[in-house]
Amino acid sequence: MTKSLRILGIDPGFDRTGFGVIDEQGNKVSWVAHGCIQTKATDEFPARLQAMRDELKSVAKKYKPDCVAMEQLFFQTNAKTAIKVGMARGVLLITLADLGLEVVDVMPTQVKQGLTGYGAADKRQIQTMVQRILALKTIPKPDDAADALAIALVGATLYRRQQQIKK
Repeated sequence: MTKSLRILGIDPGFDRTGFGVIDEQGNKVSWVAHGCIQTKATDEFPARLQAMRDELKSVAKKYKPDCVAMEQLFFQTNAKTAIKVGMARGVLLITLADLGLEVVDVMPTQVKQGLTGYGAADKRQIQTMVQRILALKTIPKPDDAADALAIALVGATLYRRQQQIKK
């Protein structure tokens, strides 16, 4: 029997970071939790990064994931925003490394392809598939949390594949 796997999916951001937790065993996946790490817009940027780090530690401690799937930065039209999101992602990565958690990088196109079979699927299509796959009554909200669940779903497959390659 395939070992159960708990995956924390992360959709990084500096204002709001989505997280989603799923359990996966074989072909069965189940929802555990989802939400957002929200920072205060009135705080200085370094304080926002600290708050994000501290909240991620709390989430990881509460849900005890076996691994983490995090979306890679793909494209950002605003360079200033891209730099801040990149810094936030760096803080998240070092926090996860400090916690001893392995991170699987997931590209946005992999999420779209993995959940819908279509690499250019829109956000609504992804959210609908997350709802269906996890047998949820409604589409998870906010969008960042739904995205994090999608990242976790695809990350589960990528993580298992990486583990097979390492053997």
